[in-house]
Amino acid sequence: MAVHGTSMEAAGPYDRARALSAFKLGDKTFYWTTRICAILVLVLLGGIIISLIIGAWPAMKQYGVAFLTTSRWAPSAEPPVLGALSPIYGTILTSAIAMLIAIPVGLGIAIFLTELCPLWLRRPIGMAVELLAGIPSIIYGMWGFFVLGPFLANTMQPALINLFDGIPVLGSIFGGPPSYLSLFNASLILAIMVLPFITAISRDVFATVPPVLKEAAYGVGCTTWEVVRNVVLPYTRVGVIGGVMLALGRALGETMAVTFIIGNSFRISPSIFAPGTTISAAIASEFAESDGLHQSSLMLLGLLLFVLTFFVLAAARLMLMRLQKKAGS
Repeated sequence: MAVHGTSMEAAGPYDRARALSAFKLGDKTFYWTTRICAILVLVLLGGIIISLIIGAWPAMKQYGVAFLTTSRWAPSAEPPVLGALSPIYGTILTSAIAMLIAIPVGLGIAIFLTELCPLWLRRPIGMAVELLAGIPSIIYGMWGFFVLGPFLANTMQPALINLFDGIPVLGSIFGGPPSYLSLFNASLILAIMVLPFITAISRDVFATVPPVLKEAAYGVGCTTWEVVRNVVLPYTRVGVIGGVMLALGRALGETMAVTFIIGNSFRISPSIFAPGTTISAAIASEFAESDGLHQSSLMLLGLLLFVLTFFVLAAARLMLMRLQKKAGS
């Protein structure tokens, strides 16, 4: 029995050492697996940037900085005259109008769902918002082309044109003949597409506000609007801004829906009811039939969109860091 006990005691530390070795091996495997995945993201990002630069290099050498300031797009001319000013203008304008529409509406829906909506209605509205996020972009484009575009051209656009006719600046912005295909129509489609992102993220961060803060505000006589303005929004501003920037990134890069309804016209007009184009729409509509310098110019447009999106997201990250630092101080 003594011998048997001695052998068991000797086997115990060996088993523990083997188990510890197995745990260390598992931790090391997990560490390197996650590290390789993180490095792979950087490698993919770098590969995309390098491939865009290589493809865009002929156009960069041919046009230089003039590519950013030229609005004419004539790939069939001899030599080709290609400029990115019109697509850049259309991309920025449609995204800006879309965000001006989507941000107040999205925040309003989120506030209603978290503060005012009856419980029996909260789930159906929430499901409807999530369903909007799941609809493919081409469906939005088809709906905009066949339904929304004609409706706007026959009702809303004539009313706005008559309302602002003769007024300086506004008369130019809302001027021109009504059109089924326009920058405004594309902006409205984009607003509908990014609305679920703003609403869903804002609703989730609004739900994280401690109830005791809102109850204390109501206890001192604050109205619902005062509670939202002075408690909910300040407490969740970092998350709300993050959701807005995510939606802006989606609006900048949206392709198919915009291609359907923007008109794909390479010209700059002061009227938002005029046809136009965006960077992504220009690439989608012309890349399949392009070659040579034309194709390189489209690659350069893609590189510009990549840089534009990067700077927008970087600015958003910097803003969030400053807000967090201010809140911490």
